[in-house]
Amino acid sequence: MIFLPTDIEGASIIEIEKKGDDRGFFARTYDIDIFNKNQLDSKIVQCNVNHTKHKGTLKGLHYQISPYEETKLIRCTRGSVCSVTVDLRPTSSTYKKWESIVLSQDEYYWRYIPKGCANGIQTLVDDTELIYQNSQYYSPEHERGIRWNDPSFKIKWPLPVENISDKDKSWKDFQD
Repeated sequence: MIFLPTDIEGASIIEIEKKGDDRGFFARTYDIDIFNKNQLDSKIVQCNVNHTKHKGTLKGLHYQISPYEETKLIRCTRGSVCSVTVDLRPTSSTYKKWESIVLSQDEYYWRYIPKGCANGIQTLVDDTELIYQNSQYYSPEHERGIRWNDPSFKIKWPLPVENISDKDKSWKDFQD
């Protein structure tokens, strides 16, 4: 595995190293020892699948507060998404900054999102599917969110927002 830092402090892209031949390939996608060696949160307690039917759908931006803050590993297994991470850690050098990365089924890499960052996605094609591996269990009472068009961040989504849940539309403006 190759760990590539991104513009958000502590976030990275994890490229897998394929070993293959004319039949296909094999690759390791997770190794607790390699994560620990790279000083990444290696705890995984929950895995989820996220399927979205329609292009332009926006989900997020979500995060959980203490004691249920979570690190996330995200991989696109079908279709393509724009994945946005917002750093909400006041002590981070990238506090209140955001970045977007396109994840697609054609690339076999993971996005590593550290605790204290919000995550959101917008589907770029119909019938998109993601796998999420989380370091903490989902806790509805600890869930928080940032509205997709919060003026504090001015996130530039690649497509017009075609579909978004009422919950995600209703998040209040971000307060420090």
